[in-house]
Amino acid sequence: MASFAQWVEGARPRTLPNAIAPVIAGTGAAAWLHAWCWWKALLAMVVAVAMIIGVNYANDYSDGVRGTDDVRAGPLRLVGSKVASPRSVLTAAIVSLTIAALAGLALAWFSAPWLILVGGLCLAGAWLYTGGSKPYGYLGLGEVAVFVFFGLVAVLGTQYTQALRIDWVGAAMAVAMGAMSSAVLVANNLRDIPTDKESGKITLAVRLGDPRTRLLYQTLLAVAFALTLVLILATPWAAVGLVALPLAMRAASPVRKGSGGKDLIPVLRDTGLTMLVWSLAVSAALFFG
Repeated sequence: MASFAQWVEGARPRTLPNAIAPVIAGTGAAAWLHAWCWWKALLAMVVAVAMIIGVNYANDYSDGVRGTDDVRAGPLRLVGSKVASPRSVLTAAIVSLTIAALAGLALAWFSAPWLILVGGLCLAGAWLYTGGSKPYGYLGLGEVAVFVFFGLVAVLGTQYTQALRIDWVGAAMAVAMGAMSSAVLVANNLRDIPTDKESGKITLAVRLGDPRTRLLYQTLLAVAFALTLVLILATPWAAVGLVALPLAMRAASPVRKGSGGKDLIPVLRDTGLTMLVWSLAVSAALFFG
């Protein structure tokens, strides 16, 4: 039986910024429209965090039963390492996704009921990433899905539920968050190229190869910081987002230097920290600007 610490590690806490930062960014974009709402932001945060934990457990389950995680260089996987049964991990995924669905229903009910359809698509995307007969995560589409769900949908959805409209500031924030969130997955898949090839998991990193995957990672971070300069058109205070640049450079350093395997694990942490600091800084600028 897995310990509490192993269940926490199985939830992949390094990916939590992918859920938290977009909600902060979307709330900042809503504040720019003078329409932010704390309890709707809190509900959106519950949806995002429960969703990403559910995705992570579902991924652990699906990859584990396929044997994809039998040999890996990354952190613990519950099913692949056999410290938890597939059934228990599947149950954890269902519970997490159910919490996300309930919070999402409440948020949509008080904002715009048509968002329930968007929530349904998000749940389907969560399961089909590595679940089902033809998981899109095995076809090189994982980064695209992360860009859409944890970038565009998360940021613009958060802005819309509070302001009941979106604008170009929210769109810029959404693209920046999507780029950084995708960069986390790119770094993860860069590390796993050798084992994914062996197990038949054809990620975008496997398709691109090592050198071009490293270039893609750095390009995604560059896009996010280029959008920081664009946001200065809304308020000069948005330049404070550049405070996250040193973190981004630290995150990219092992990627630039050609590091592999476990040496790439800190890249996920530092990219996540970059997302958090950037979203907090730019959202504060929009709030006060």
